[in-house]
This record gives sequence, C-alpha cells and structure tokens, in this order.
Amino acid sequence: MQRNLTIKTVVIVATVLICIFGIIGLPTSVAKLQSNIAHNIHLGLDLKGGSHLVLQVQVQDAAKAEADQVIELLREETRTRNILVAGGFDRNDPETLKDTENIQVTLHGVDPAKASILRSMVTEKFPDWTLSGLNANDYKMNMKPSSVLELKRNTVTQSLQTIEKRVNELGLTEPTVQAHGDPVTQSEILVELPGEGDPAHVKEIIGATAQLKIVEVKNEGPWKTAQEALGAKGGILPLNTELREFVSAGASGGWYLISRTPVITGQDMRSAKAATDPDSPGRWETSFTLSQDGARRFERFTQANIGNRLAVVLDTQIRSVATIQSAISDSGRINGLSSDQEANDLALVLRTGALPAGIKYLQDATVGPSLGLDSIREGIFSGIAGLVAVIIVMLIYYKKAGLNAVLALLLNTILLMAALCYFGATLTLPGIAGIILTVGMAVDSNVLIFERIREEIRSGKSIIAAVDAGFGKAWWTIVDTHVTTIVSCLFLFIFGSGPVKGFAVTLVIGLLANVFTAVFVSKVIFDWELSGKTEVTELSI
Repeated sequence: MQRNLTIKTVVIVATVLICIFGIIGLPTSVAKLQSNIAHNIHLGLDLKGGSHLVLQVQVQDAAKAEADQVIELLREETRTRNILVAGGFDRNDPETLKDTENIQVTLHGVDPAKASILRSMVTEKFPDWTLSGLNANDYKMNMKPSSVLELKRNTVTQSLQTIEKRVNELGLTEPTVQAHGDPVTQSEILVELPGEGDPAHVKEIIGATAQLKIVEVKNEGPWKTAQEALGAKGGILPLNTELREFVSAGASGGWYLISRTPVITGQDMRSAKAATDPDSPGRWETSFTLSQDGARRFERFTQANIGNRLAVVLDTQIRSVATIQSAISDSGRINGLSSDQEANDLALVLRTGALPAGIKYLQDATVGPSLGLDSIREGIFSGIAGLVAVIIVMLIYYKKAGLNAVLALLLNTILLMAALCYFGATLTLPGIAGIILTVGMAVDSNVLIFERIREEIRSGKSIIAAVDAGFGKAWWTIVDTHVTTIVSCLFLFIFGSGPVKGFAVTLVIGLLANVFTAVFVSKVIFDWELSGKTEVTELSI
C-alpha cells in the first residue's frame, strides 16, 4: 500500500515539474523568466495586439486570366484543325466582381465554311464555355454560370491557401487566415496577425499578386512614353497586345508592346530563391525553376522564336527584357532588383504561388497592445477574484478537506497552462473565460466527491471505507458531466469562429486536467493523510 502511494506521489511530482518547465523553462534571472513565459504562452490578437485585416479577392482578375488561357488554347486548336480566324482573338475586360459572369472571348473573321467544325471543337475542348454567333464571321464564347461559380470558389480557396503560406513563411506567431462571410458571394478573407510590429510590410507581401508572366515582345520599341507608343500605332493597338512599362530599380526603361497571352505564368513555377546578380555587383536577382510542363512549353516556344525578344512581367510592370539566343528549358531569373529584401520578398511570393487574383482591403484595423494588456489585467483579476472566493468557501465549508480541493485547483491551472504551452495553442480573452469556467467545474467535482464521502460516513461506514466509496461512486458522475461538456465543446470548435474555438480548447484541456487532479491527486492526498494510522475516528470534511 505504502509503495503504491509513493509511486503515485512520484508521478504527481514529476507531472508538476514537467508542467512548470513547459511554462517557465529554466530561467537564470527574473528577466529570463519573463521572457520564457512570454515566449511559451502565445497570446491572441485581443490580448497581444496586432493587425486585423479583411481582404476581398478580385475574382474578375482570375476570369481574365482564364480567358487568356482559353485564347492560347483556341489559337493552337484552330491551327491544328485548319480553322481560319483571320481577325484573331480578343476578350473583354470586366472591372468589378459583379462583371465576372460577363467574361467573354471573341473570335474575329472565322471562315464560314469551318463554322460546324468550330462548334464541335468548342463543345469538345471547352466544356465550360458556350459558343454563339455575332454575325456570319464573328463568334463569342461565354463562360457558363456554373463554371463562373466554380471559378469564384476555387479562386477564393486558392487565395486563402496562398496568403496562409506567405504569412506562415514570414514566421509570425499564431496567425489567423480564414474565410470571412460567404466566400462565394463576398469573396472575403480574414487575416489576424498577433504581435506584428510591421503590418505595412506584411500587407505588401500579402497583397503582392506576383502574377508572373513571360510574354513575347513585339519587335518594336521601346518608346519613351505610352503616348508615343500609341502614336506609333495610330492610336489603336493590334489585337491581343498591350503596352507595359519596363521598370528597373525604380526607374523607367521605356514602354514595350507585348502579347497579352503569356508563354508561361507563375503557376508554372516550381521554386524560387534570391541571390546576388553576377552581372551587376551590388544588385540582386531572383532565380526561378519551372515545372515539367511549363519547361516543355517554354522550350518549345523559345526554340521556335530564336532572335525574338521576351519580357518578364510581374503584375503590371516589365522587370526584364531579353533576346532569345537559344532554346531555354526549365529556369530563368529576374534581375535588376535593388535590395536583398526586395529579392527575398519576390522569391517568397513566387515560391508560395501567385495569387490567382488581386485583393482589395475592406478593413485594416490595428489593435494596440494597451488594449491587450487591459484585457489580460482584467481577465487575470477576475480569475484570481473568483479563485479566492472559491478557496474561502471551500476552506470554511469543508475545513481541512477544503485544502485538498485548493491544491487540486492550483494544480489544475498549472496543467492547463502547461498544455497550452506544449501544444502551441493561442490564449485569447474567451480562452481566459474558459479557464475561469474550468475552475468552477473543478470545484463541482470536489463537491461531488466530498458530499459522497459525507453520505458514506453518515451511513455508518468507517472513515477509510467512506473515502474509498466516495471517490468510487462519484467517479462515474464526474465522467458523465465531463464527457457531455467535452462533446458540447467539440461542436463549438467545429462550427464556431476563432474566439469560440479558443474558449472550447481551453475548457476541454481544463476538463481533462480536472479528471486527473480532482480524482487522482485528491485521492492521493487523502491516502497520505489516512496512511499509517491504525484507527481513524474522524475526518475534517
């Protein structure tokens, strides 16, 4: 009996030491102690301060990119099937989210004799689009409503995943990135960055669309201004072309006429990294590697266009222009970057994948650390006040046995905080509320046990037998109450928002810790008090 009690005591002491280590580590000074606690206990946005952002994904950009890809495929398919499209291909330019469903590709100057072949080709190769005639020679293709809805959903999902990757690579502590509102109709994403000291830089990284395109440069230009380029073309640009400015290290390098349809895009990227530019000492570059499919298409294009020029377009600006000297396979580089920060940021957004569409900031709020400190102070004060009140009542009502309950309560709190530290969970204001509720649940468990012991004593059992029976009979009641509460917390975690999830997590951890402290630890304390006594005639309870 004594040997088993010693083993149980060792288990309890070891558990306490492990928990204390998880919270404070091995501090060598008061400053180190405070630093360890701040590092191990992750505070949420409402306690630590930081940035709260609500973004709106500009889905119309993804629709334009989809239309550009369709144009490229149309060009290949019509060439393969000998369908003459004398006037070329073009698309409209939807500017708002609502206009996304009106995305349209136009085919100009189709040979009337090939109309039936064209219709069969569109039905076979472009099932998401419908073909209709504008006149005898011109046709339009519109995306089906179901396909537009799917495009919206996929664009928001991909944007969310890409933003989450970028935020995680920045090394921020416990960021929140999740859909906000209805992700299909509103296209919104919530981003919370606890403790972020430079939200402007993070916004720049998050919002960097980084839609990398490598496109063909028409063998004209560059022009000094866009107006000069338009004048050279009589004020009208050729179909499927656009003017873009060449920008290097913040300076303009002229305007180029480029194809609107890319040879490869950022979606073909496999990896990217920053490095110093070997051709320009003191300057930086970002090198990238293409996927297998992108490398195959790039090699095929460059092999057929030796002597022509290519432009690397990042978002709306040309970052590099080069003449094709030979076939290029699976790699390239963007040079002329001004700093290692710019090169690393560009590599990060390319490595994590391009956003499928631009984003617009609907909300940009900064939570100051003073508000978080007030929340922590008030939360801790309310928790301590409640704990002190419980301790006083337990000591008055249950006498020495109340001290047993108090020790179990303190250990319960230590176990809960240690679990949050070891699991890397975030403590929020609702989480503090969960801790306070856990104190109440822990007291309830001790009350159940103590009242059961009292009943057993009143029924005539000996003190030792009454204690054993009290713990044994109260066990299933405790399990029942805890399991039902944990199931409720599970639903809160699945269907609740961030603050509700924080409440559920801390409450579940506290309940599991309570099973250990209220039953196991409390029983060991009673056993130590009763052990070694030949006859026990009374119990302070």
